[in-house]
Amino acid sequence: MGPLEIGMLVLFVLLLMLSTGMPIAFALGAVSVGTLYLTEGPRSLGILGETFFGGLNSFGLVAIPMFILMGSAVASSPAGKDLYEALDRWLNRVPGGLVLSNLGACAIFSALSGSSPATCAAIGKMGIPEMRNRGYPDTIAAGSIAAGGTLGILIPPSVTMIVYGIATETSIGRLFIAGILPGLLLTALFMAWTIISCRLQGIGLSDVAQKFTLREKLEALPRVLPFIAIIVGILWVLYGGVATPSEAAGAGALFCIVLVIVIYRIWQVKPLVQIFRGSIRESIMIMMIIGAAELFAFTLSSTFVTQSIAEWISGLDVNRWVLMAIINVFLLVAGFFLPPVAVILMTAPILLPIITQAGFDPYWFAVILTINMEIGLITPPVGLNLYVINGIAPDIKLGTILAGSFPYVMCMVLAIVILCIFPEIVTFLPNYMMGAAIG
Repeated sequence: MGPLEIGMLVLFVLLLMLSTGMPIAFALGAVSVGTLYLTEGPRSLGILGETFFGGLNSFGLVAIPMFILMGSAVASSPAGKDLYEALDRWLNRVPGGLVLSNLGACAIFSALSGSSPATCAAIGKMGIPEMRNRGYPDTIAAGSIAAGGTLGILIPPSVTMIVYGIATETSIGRLFIAGILPGLLLTALFMAWTIISCRLQGIGLSDVAQKFTLREKLEALPRVLPFIAIIVGILWVLYGGVATPSEAAGAGALFCIVLVIVIYRIWQVKPLVQIFRGSIRESIMIMMIIGAAELFAFTLSSTFVTQSIAEWISGLDVNRWVLMAIINVFLLVAGFFLPPVAVILMTAPILLPIITQAGFDPYWFAVILTINMEIGLITPPVGLNLYVINGIAPDIKLGTILAGSFPYVMCMVLAIVILCIFPEIVTFLPNYMMGAAIG
């Protein structure tokens, strides 16, 4: 059996195991162990522990639990509620202003948490009932939050970008900065569609908005601005070379916890224990996936599957943009079945040499890859954000949530097209702040 045939069989078995509901890390590990045993015999099992640990033996990975802790502190406090209310007071006079408030809250909360499910849960718990009470259709109420939550893996600081940087050995600070303008572009496209949709459905100011005085608008800001300052501070120390991503993440987590304790007077031990428990649980889950993905990548490399796939793709006699279109379709399909971290760990090391050889910027590709993963978060069969929204509002059917999020999927596709035409949207800011990338 040739390498490509082995690769197809491994993929089939992996998808079969995932379809049973088995955790991703366990499925990756089981397929890897089984494949190595069948192709190389019992002697290959002696290096499993070393390979698994090797995937976790990186100082850069320290940033992941720190950013997760930072998001957990905000998600477990009234900070999300204050952020939502502040934006609602400033945007309520715009058609569809409540939806815009939710999208804006998702964008800012995404930067604080770096997690799409956390963003969906935190903003959706407040935003969806409020939108439905004010007369917004379920499609807009659920779809906008599901789509807004995806911004968590693009807008920095992003756990997904950290994983990409470690997997491809690219600068995490540069990746963060590369995601700023595309994140704002995607947020703007979401908001533009929201205004158009609300106008088409006749949702006007008199139906959904109430007036707030300037004093009421200003009094909502003091609790929100310190958290926004943390985001700005993290980005500044990263591109300014003041601190490494791990150091910046640690400082950001500490400041978020201190702010939550001081601003919201959370002095009891129990809420703080819940914050740390939730962040530890999610961190371990991601670390297990990273270690298992390293084992899976080693298995594919040992059986020459990786090399054969790379050789096959690079051997395609097509225009480089046709090649990019093929890669986009591949990533899109992969995102339908696997979470972003798993897709990046398994595909980025294979695809990076191919796209750089074709003349594409690796940081630009990171953004394109991430937007494809965002699409996967709101499309079946996995569509994690769809299930998070369904858990928040169980009376809204999955089909309704999917119908509401589909226009935002089209916005993401449009964003990919725009970034292909104008790649400077991604590369300008990192080059301006940190100089041109070497290599």
